[in-house]
Amino acid sequence: MVRKMGEFFSNVARYPKYLITIILGVFAASLEPLLRRSKNPITAISLIGALISGLLTLFFIVRGMVLPSTLI
Repeated sequence: MVRKMGEFFSNVARYPKYLITIILGVFAASLEPLLRRSKNPITAISLIGALISGLLTLFFIVRGMVLPSTLI
C-alpha cells in the first residue's frame, strides 16, 4: 500500500513538468509563423505593437480584477 502511494505521488509530481512543456510548445508553435513573417520591417513593427497592446490589455484586465476599488 505504501509503495503504491509513493508511485502515485511521484506520478502526480510529474504533471507540472508536462504542463510547462505543453505551454512552451504552444508558444513556440504560435510564434514560429509570426517570426517568419517579421522579415518585412512594417510587419515587424505591427507585430511588436500587437504584442505590446496585448500585454497592456492583459495587465489592465488583471489589475481590474485584483484591485477593483482603485478604479472608482
